[in-house]
Amino acid sequence: MHDKQNERDHRELPIDKVGVRGLRFPIQVRDKAHSVQNTIATIGMFVDLPKEFKGTHMSRFLEVLNAHGGVVHVENITEILHAMQRKLNAATAHLEMEFPFFLTKKAPVTELESLMDYTARFDATSCGKDFDLVLTVKVGVTTLCPCSKAISEYGAHNQRGLCTVQIRSRKAVWIEDLIAIVEQSASSELYSLLKRPDEKAVTERAYENPVFVEDLVRNVALRLNAHSDVIWYRVEAENFESIHNHNAYACIEKG
Repeated sequence: MHDKQNERDHRELPIDKVGVRGLRFPIQVRDKAHSVQNTIATIGMFVDLPKEFKGTHMSRFLEVLNAHGGVVHVENITEILHAMQRKLNAATAHLEMEFPFFLTKKAPVTELESLMDYTARFDATSCGKDFDLVLTVKVGVTTLCPCSKAISEYGAHNQRGLCTVQIRSRKAVWIEDLIAIVEQSASSELYSLLKRPDEKAVTERAYENPVFVEDLVRNVALRLNAHSDVIWYRVEAENFESIHNHNAYACIEKG
C-alpha cells in the first residue's frame, strides 16, 4: 500500500515533537511498600521529524508500548525511548506518563487506614545516547496563615494547597519520599478518612505550625537541598485561599 507519510515534504520545516498523546494504558509502578502498584497512566509518545518527511507512523508508537508490556519503572523507560528511536528512525524520543499514585495512610489518633491519592508523572527524553528524566509529584496539603494567627484574638484561616515538585536526580528517587518531603513541609498533611479525634489533632497541629505559601516552597527546597541524589528541582505551591477571592502562589527552582 502507498506510504503517504514517507512522501517528500517541500516546506523545509523540521518538527520537534510529533506522535500520540492522551493514550490511557494500564501500568505497574514500583513502590516501597508492595514492590509494584497497579495504576492507569495517561501517556504521550513523541519523536522528532526531519524536514524532508511528510509525517510519522502513529501505529509504531503503540507497537513499541505494547511490546514492553505493562510494567513501567525508571529502568525500562530508557528501553522504551531507545525502541522508539529505532522503530521510527528518530534522533530524539520523548515519553510522558501521568498517573494516580496511592498510599495507605493512618489517621493520626484513631489510626484508621484509608487510601490517599496523589498525582505522579515521568517526562523522559532520549537524544542520541543522552537521557533525561524529570519526576513530578503533586501533593495536596493544609496551610494555616501565620498573619491571620498573629492578628486574630482567636482562630486563624487555613486552606488546602497543592504543591508540585519536579526533580532530576543521579539515581531513582522514590515517589513516596517526595510525598513525605512535601507533607513534612506544610502545616499539616491531608487524609481521606478522619474521625472527630483525628480532626481535632489535625486542626491543632496546623494551628501550631503556621506556614505561608512562601514558607512551604522554602521548606521543601531545604529538604531537597539536603538530598544527595537530587541535582535539579522546581517547587511550586498554590494555596486555594479560604477568605480571599484569589489564590496564593510561590515557586522556587535550583539547578
